[in-house]
Amino acid sequence: MMKKAWKVLVIIAVLLFLYLPILVLAVYSFTDATNIGAIRGFSLHNYVTLFTTPELVQMIVGTVALALLSAVLASILGTMGAIGAFYSKKGMSSAITTMNQVPVVNADVVTGFSICILLVIVFGVSKDTFVPLIVGHVTLCAPFVFLSVTPKLKQMDSSIYEAALDLGATPFTALTKIVIPQIFPGIISGFALAVTLSLDDYFVATYTKPATFDTISTYVVNATKGSQTTIKTALWALSTVIFLVVALIVVLMNLRAGRAASERSGV
Repeated sequence: MMKKAWKVLVIIAVLLFLYLPILVLAVYSFTDATNIGAIRGFSLHNYVTLFTTPELVQMIVGTVALALLSAVLASILGTMGAIGAFYSKKGMSSAITTMNQVPVVNADVVTGFSICILLVIVFGVSKDTFVPLIVGHVTLCAPFVFLSVTPKLKQMDSSIYEAALDLGATPFTALTKIVIPQIFPGIISGFALAVTLSLDDYFVATYTKPATFDTISTYVVNATKGSQTTIKTALWALSTVIFLVVALIVVLMNLRAGRAASERSGV
């Protein structure tokens, strides 16, 4: 009994550690408070500011557009890399997998700085363009797509692909009609992870973004250094909105996965 109670207490402590700061921020986002510490009257002022200030709206739209574009490109490259490694010989497959792990383990600040040096200084790409930023985020996200797709490839029945070739299908047709549908859940998971990584990134964006463009991460860091209290409190609302959207997506994905599992089991 005591052992079970201890496990419950540990779980509660972990959940409080993870979610209590977010809950506190969410509560203050619905008040007139200008600092964390004293709760004032209920107000939607922060949310009105968030969605009516052109600077904030432009920053949010730009960040989301960057995340979606980077995630699409990263999903394509990561999926191609995973398929290529899976169907390569053992030595080549191990080499590709090892090289894919380097950006995952490597510090983001090193990745961002290296891409900035390579594209801007070596190849002469203008930092006023979005090319270094997009390349940086694709480089950051593609390895995680690779890691999401690889397990689905290993679970796949490879004999189906070979049977399609024996029946006259071209390799491209077999790839699009047989392989891709079977690994599609892994591609979706990798895409969702890539979007999250792009939205969350700070270091790569700092080194590669144009001077006139800000992502949510870079904007928040710069705003906390300034003295615009209205903008700071509006960011509380932004944090709450992001958390609620992510929580909703996770719930929907779990419900869909549970429904699919029930259908497969015939329940």
